[in-house]
Amino acid sequence: MATLSMVSVPIAPSSLPLSTRGRSSSVSFPVPKKGGIGHGGLRIECIRIGGVEIPNHKRVEYSLQYIHGIGRSRSRQILLDLNFDNKITKDLSEEEVITLRKEVGKYMIEGDLKRFNRVAIERLKEIRCYRGIRHKLGLPVRGQRTKNNCRTLKGKRASVAKKKSPSSQEE
Repeated sequence: MATLSMVSVPIAPSSLPLSTRGRSSSVSFPVPKKGGIGHGGLRIECIRIGGVEIPNHKRVEYSLQYIHGIGRSRSRQILLDLNFDNKITKDLSEEEVITLRKEVGKYMIEGDLKRFNRVAIERLKEIRCYRGIRHKLGLPVRGQRTKNNCRTLKGKRASVAKKKSPSSQEE
């Protein structure tokens, strides 16, 4: 049997993607060690549910919230439906992980949910309703004021050149 441990290997800066240049010159990846449990003699470091690797060191209730579309109330509801204790994720048995995957699979999560929302917004834009127009213009949709704030939607402020006063132009 083998477990995974992290090993750092130095890499030339030119071979790294632009986003990581200047940060760290080494990349970590798992290397098998003897004496672990799991599939094929390798210890599983994290559980994959709904296409997302959820953290092992947190309780299941909080780990499930790493999946887009599952919040606090839905994760609690899933645990209640399955009669699970809220234990640490790495302590789940294989049967519990399988039933958890089946239960999470019943909900619209991750890519399906994002696609559904994107299509709904495109439909609003297409029919040119008030909300669709606000989405298209990049303004708040739900009635918020725009005189102050709403910088998230409007984007960064564009600086405006100052006009010269008429008295200074005469000189």
